[in-house]
Amino acid sequence: MNPAHPFSTHRRSLLAAAALLPLGTASRLAVAAGAALAPDAPRLAFVLLRGGLDGLQAVPAIGDPAFAAARGMLAQFTAPPLQLQGPFALNPLLPELHTMYTRGEAAVLHAVGLAYRERSHFDAQQVLESGGSRPHELDSGWLGRALQAGGPGGQARPLRAVALETAVPLLLRGPVAVDTWAPSVLAEPAPDLLARLQTLYRSDPELAQALARAQSLRDDSAMAANPATVAGGRNTQAVVLARKAAEFLQASSQIAVLEMGGWDSHVNQAAPNGALSNNLRTLDAVLAALREGLQARDTWQRTVVVVATEFGREVAVNGSQGTDHGSGGAAFVLGGAVRGGRVLADWPGLAPAQRTDGRDLRVTTDLRSALRPLLHQHLRVSRAALDSVVLPGSAALPSLDLLRA
Repeated sequence: MNPAHPFSTHRRSLLAAAALLPLGTASRLAVAAGAALAPDAPRLAFVLLRGGLDGLQAVPAIGDPAFAAARGMLAQFTAPPLQLQGPFALNPLLPELHTMYTRGEAAVLHAVGLAYRERSHFDAQQVLESGGSRPHELDSGWLGRALQAGGPGGQARPLRAVALETAVPLLLRGPVAVDTWAPSVLAEPAPDLLARLQTLYRSDPELAQALARAQSLRDDSAMAANPATVAGGRNTQAVVLARKAAEFLQASSQIAVLEMGGWDSHVNQAAPNGALSNNLRTLDAVLAALREGLQARDTWQRTVVVVATEFGREVAVNGSQGTDHGSGGAAFVLGGAVRGGRVLADWPGLAPAQRTDGRDLRVTTDLRSALRPLLHQHLRVSRAALDSVVLPGSAALPSLDLLRA
C-alpha cells in the first residue's frame, strides 16, 4: 500500500481492480482518476530496447575507413543506408526516423553507453534503469525518482507516469505511484455482469468512474488482440501500445515508458526477415505512431522521446553471422522539443586499436549526459535533485545540447 493514499481510496481501488480485470487491463490505470494535463506541460516517452541493440547496424559509420573491414558481411545492406551527418548513416529499415531527422526532430547519439562495462544483460539493464554506476547500487529507477522532483515547484506536485506493461518496470519505481496499461488476454465479461456492476457502483463516484474508464479501454484492448487491425498484421501490439502511450501523453500522463525485447542478435543478424530486421521495422513504426498520435493540439512540440538499450555489440561479426555483447552503441532522442538533424558523437573509430579490448565500440559519451539536460531543462528537475537523488554520481558529466531554445 502506498502510504500517500488514504486507506478508503486504496480499498476502493482494490475492489475496483478485482471487478474490472476482465474489462481489458490488470492495471491501476483502470482505477486511477487523474485530472487533465495543462496544455503546455512537457511530455517524455522512454522506449527501452532490451537485449542490446547493435548500434553499428542501426547507425552504420559507413564513412569510417575501417568500417567495411571491421564489419565484414554486416557492412552490406539490402538497400542504400540513409545518409546522416558526417560519416554516419541510418539503417534503411528506419525511414520514418530518417524523415524525423531531416525535419530537425531527431538527434542520433553514437558511441554512447553506460558506466557499466561488463556483458551481462541483467546487470546492464539494472544500471540503465536505476541510473547508477554499478549493478544494484540503487534499487529504484532514475525516472521514478524524477517523478517526485520534477515540474514547477519541485516536489509540490509529482509528475504523472504510465508504463505500457503489466507491471511497473524498475525504471519507474520510486516514491510516486505509477499507472500501467496492457492489452487484456482475458475473456470478455458477460453483459449481465456489466449491468450489475454499473448498478452496484452507481452510488460510489470513484468506483463508477473506474468502471467507465475500464469500459473505454476495452475497445483498444480488443484491437490490440486482433492481428489484422493494424499495419497489415505485422507487430501490431507494439504499434497499438505506442498509440495508446500517445493517448495517455495527450490526456493524463506526462511520462510514458514502452519496452521492446528481442534485440540480442547473436545469430544471422543481417537476415532480411530475421529478428533484428523485423525489430528495426517495428521500432520505426512505433516511433511514427508516437509522432502521429501526439500531433493533435501541438503536443508533439512539447514532447521528447528517448530510445536506449543496455549495451552495444562487438564490432566484428561472430561465427554465427551475428554479434556478441559489447559496450558502445547508439541511442536516439526525438520529438518536437528536440533540436535534431544532428549526430552527436565523439567518434573513437573502428580500427582494432581504437576499440575497447580490441572488440567493442568504445564508449565516449555517458548516456546520463543526455538524460541530465532532458530532466533539468524539459521536465524541470532541479540540478540539486539530479545530483543527489535522480542521477547520483553524474554531476561531473557534461550535458549534451539536445533541446530547442
